[in-house]
Amino acid sequence: MTHAEETTTETIKTLEGLISILEDGKLGYTNAAEHVENPAMKTDFLEYARERALFIVELQNQINKLGKSTDTSGGGPLGALHRTWIDIKSAFTGGDTEAIIGACITGEEAAIEKYKMALEENHLEHDQIYIVSKQLNSIQNTLSQIKMRAN
Repeated sequence: MTHAEETTTETIKTLEGLISILEDGKLGYTNAAEHVENPAMKTDFLEYARERALFIVELQNQINKLGKSTDTSGGGPLGALHRTWIDIKSAFTGGDTEAIIGACITGEEAAIEKYKMALEENHLEHDQIYIVSKQLNSIQNTLSQIKMRAN
């Protein structure tokens, strides 16, 4: 394997890892929207889920540009990755708004950590760094908005 091929493989792995946590977030926010009573919060959570879906498409486009198909209907190796949001579902069952907000904060903090790691690994190309940085910024803003609700 050439250095370029290795770099491409690492880049794809990094982007797939981010897609995985975005999928979790999309699912988490959809669940949160279903279980929260407050209509404004419901709307916000659905908006966050929609934003995650858009982020997934952006990253999938980058993977496609690298020559790899992103049609992974079975989830592939990503299913084995750490899934923060899935553990959170138990918080939703009680419909406890405080628990749901806490779960969302935990999920976003995990996403931010994963995004920062992706940027530090230096496997990304200029365009990808721009997209990942932009998404990270948005996730950090979402986290701030959610934390404001917790107070």
